[in-house]
Amino acid sequence: MALRSPSPRPAPDRRKVLTKAVIRAARALSLNQSRVAATLGVSDPTVSRMFAEKYLLDPARKEWELGALFVRLFRSLDSIVASDEKARAWLNSENRALGARPIDLLPRAEGLIRVLLYLDAARGRI
Repeated sequence: MALRSPSPRPAPDRRKVLTKAVIRAARALSLNQSRVAATLGVSDPTVSRMFAEKYLLDPARKEWELGALFVRLFRSLDSIVASDEKARAWLNSENRALGARPIDLLPRAEGLIRVLLYLDAARGRI
């Protein structure tokens, strides 16, 4: 009897994967939909549809890059503090090195990148 090789699985839809990752990160950090919309540079109704699984991030738009950066930020922060509660506390606390609360920097791409670079540097020291 010949062994059958398992049939290859279809590759997951990358749009669905990133959209789900953004939603999970936002929920873990207790970010409201309005803050997520500001971070991704999309409208509140777009994020509402996204959370209802009726909209997927578009790789041809800026929202894709910002979503990927946001997920990267979450993963960096999670690897440092290892707790959603501590991550939320860190995001909402004044940070002298950043000159603001990290949460307040996320709605601007430059701020999102600053927070991400700060976390990357902190992770490098661990």
